[in-house]
Amino acid sequence: MTEKATFIIREYKADDQSPVIGLLRLNTPEYFSSEEEVDLIHYLQHEIDHYYVVESNGLIIGCGGINFAEDKTVGKISWDILHPDFQGQSIGSALLKYRIKELQNTYHIQKITVRTSQLVYRFYEKNGFVLTKIAKDYWAPGYDLYSMRYDPEALQNQL
Repeated sequence: MTEKATFIIREYKADDQSPVIGLLRLNTPEYFSSEEEVDLIHYLQHEIDHYYVVESNGLIIGCGGINFAEDKTVGKISWDILHPDFQGQSIGSALLKYRIKELQNTYHIQKITVRTSQLVYRFYEKNGFVLTKIAKDYWAPGYDLYSMRYDPEALQNQL
């Protein structure tokens, strides 16, 4: 796809589950282990604090959520997935920035974290996250945990 897609970000609804699972499958095994599908279904049905979808021309092309630590001072970026045909168009960055603003402005979060893998941590790095921990084979064999925290100063250092 060569032209930039127009899109909206909206709240997830229960009937979005099937298209969201479809997005995960399109990104498996490149970015996700097949074992993670069960985890995503459980998350969508039981663990959502706030989850959003990116819609373009009536199709769900991306999704991602935010969750909170028990004391509500830490916001967690969760389950970012983008259709392969729409990657590299800044849509994922727009969704991430949308959620960071939500966490900062609406919930007054003191710290924002994300748990990702070695396959996509550079995306978060480009968007102001710094690596804090690595755990080998955490998600599944070959899928390491990369824990990161948002640091707006990291963005300034990239300029």
